[in-house]
Amino acid sequence: MSSTPSRWLRIGIPSLLVLIWLVGGSMGGPTFGRIDEVATNDQSSFLPASAEATQVQERLADFTGGDTIPAVVVITGEGELSTEQQAQINEAVTSLGDIEGVGEISPALLSEDAEAAQVFVPIDTSGEVDATVEEIRTALTEDLPDGLDAWVTGPAGFTADLVKGFLGIDGLLLGVALGAVFIILVIVYRSPLLPILVLLTSVFALCVAILTVFWLAKADIVVLNGQVQGILFILVIGAATDYALLYVARFREAIGSGLRRWDATVRAWKGAFEPIVASGGTVIAGLLCLLLSDLASNRALGPIASIGIAFSVLAALTFLPALLALVGRAAFWPFIPKAGATDLPDDLTQPVKGFWPRQARFVARHARPIWILSTVVLLAASVGVLQLKADGVPASDLVLGVSEARDGQEVLAEHFPGGSGSPVYVMVAEGDVAGVVEVLEADAGVDGVAVVSADSPTGQASVTLENGAPVFTVQGPPGAAAPSPTVSDGDVLVVGTLTDTADSVAAEETVRSLRAELTSSLGEGVALVGGTTAVDVDTNDTSIRDRTVIIPTILVVILLILMLLLRSVLAPVLLILSVILSFGAALGVSALVFTHVFGFPGGDPAVPLYGFVFLVALGVDYNIFLMSRVREESLVHGTRPGILRGLVATGGVITSAGLVLAATFAALGVIPILFLAQLAFIVAFGVLLDTFLVRSLLVPAVSYDIGKAIWWPSKLSRTDASAPEPVPAMTRAEYRATLEE
Repeated sequence: MSSTPSRWLRIGIPSLLVLIWLVGGSMGGPTFGRIDEVATNDQSSFLPASAEATQVQERLADFTGGDTIPAVVVITGEGELSTEQQAQINEAVTSLGDIEGVGEISPALLSEDAEAAQVFVPIDTSGEVDATVEEIRTALTEDLPDGLDAWVTGPAGFTADLVKGFLGIDGLLLGVALGAVFIILVIVYRSPLLPILVLLTSVFALCVAILTVFWLAKADIVVLNGQVQGILFILVIGAATDYALLYVARFREAIGSGLRRWDATVRAWKGAFEPIVASGGTVIAGLLCLLLSDLASNRALGPIASIGIAFSVLAALTFLPALLALVGRAAFWPFIPKAGATDLPDDLTQPVKGFWPRQARFVARHARPIWILSTVVLLAASVGVLQLKADGVPASDLVLGVSEARDGQEVLAEHFPGGSGSPVYVMVAEGDVAGVVEVLEADAGVDGVAVVSADSPTGQASVTLENGAPVFTVQGPPGAAAPSPTVSDGDVLVVGTLTDTADSVAAEETVRSLRAELTSSLGEGVALVGGTTAVDVDTNDTSIRDRTVIIPTILVVILLILMLLLRSVLAPVLLILSVILSFGAALGVSALVFTHVFGFPGGDPAVPLYGFVFLVALGVDYNIFLMSRVREESLVHGTRPGILRGLVATGGVITSAGLVLAATFAALGVIPILFLAQLAFIVAFGVLLDTFLVRSLLVPAVSYDIGKAIWWPSKLSRTDASAPEPVPAMTRAEYRATLEE
């Protein structure tokens, strides 16, 4: 008795699923234009939760009277500034106070060489910092006369340049990624309709994911920044397309075997369900390990990207099957699979036609040399890791290409102390101010010492020690009252102007030295050091700590998932080792390219961690696609024939998926942000390495060489136990004789 549902259900069920996704997509699509409402690129979205710098940052508003970020305006002329030019500068700077979001502006400070003027402009962080900075830049360009040049730099200037770098993330990034995927799919399938159906699956998965993330971010449940937003776009497009391709491959096999639309849908869904769910679950498990991070940006990526992967899996198992159930074999027009076209040869060690059958025969005849040589190549490439510089980069190098803040910082350092505008803050009890001042004055990396004071027009009062006691002064008329420091909950904020630029290695060494000296003289935790440089130090240190903790955790989690999926111990261990080896090779080659080809100054400590998360999780995806099919074929044909048949059956789809994923991650390179450019190269190259070397040669060869023991400690089946197990060194004639026996 047939269990096939009625014609109405065969049309009604897919139509209902398509309608549900259409509704979700129509709701999620418009949120693309509103994502900036809940996204942030300020420092607070990246700070380590428990670091000293974070504790100081959270208290800054208590001393300054508002939550602001400083912009530093530096103005130069041709040589020394004349009295008339100084008056013109003061007039132009005064007008900046009319811009919304600008606080009380400090008087213009002339450099010792009289060739430059410096102005500190506080900007309210509750508004759009980048928009305010752009208004300041525009106003200075219009108000300053010819002969005077101005730059807006400092923390606010770098924030504005960083936001500008992310501007193309909604349109340009998505357009490049989708365009690249579409071209690859058209080439692979030679069909006008099927690529559109696959891309619709990816786009609708992204729309619903964006809708979900938008409302979670609006409710302050997750933190969304430009970096996480870009990765989410690329990850969903790439992963959803990969899962869709796996389903398409199963559906194409079913259609090619002569099944009708509904029966082909059922067979394809049953065959694709386990590997797609296992693959998606593996990626989600790896991403959720980022919740162990102490960095807010890492913790934000974990749940947000997991939401994207979850909807990618749902779309590939509901929306795409519904579309193909309605369209049927017409999706493959004009090259519609014919009955028998997808059948696999019984003996893949004999002369065969087609690339993947030939690849299988090559693996069968030379398994041991193949996996040994592949391992040697990957190990050799991994040596390049020794040249990897991932201990942090200056903020001035985060934006690739033109950066006014970077140019302004260079001009500022020529005429003023390098750390002007980005001081080091020390929060300490009022009674311990003298001890802090003594340490700061003794450090060669500190150019001047002050305290935050509401009594000063500039908001700060200079502080020196006389007979061991702090003395506070400000510039003013003779006889003016001595200022007092601003006190909040018994604490005072001491300000140290750094000699070196705030994002330099020398400045970071100064912060580390100050912390050590303050701990030695005052005790642990008495004085907390914060500020822009301290944030960089704590962020880099936390990133290094995170990757040390998270990487082993991810490996253990994925290993357990593979053991459950493959019902084996040895096979998952070998797969994990292959992925680690592949990641090492990708990172090694990337390090050489970054240093000797692109000339990058270094890398963020989070780059290797993100690269590992994506490459290991997604690299295991391809191994899951392969080995789940190998296990399926081995249950019928035996382990070694099953390995060859699995390789042939998945070869085309995994290669296509690898090309798509590499292309989507490579699209991150269009965003002029150093972190994303490096991540784009590492993941794109690593995916191609996984696709064309690890999955196509290394894994099949080592599995074939080991034979049925690959499933240890389980015994796959009686069929497996009685299947012929030829040794790799056998000739074609010897293997044929074994089969005949």
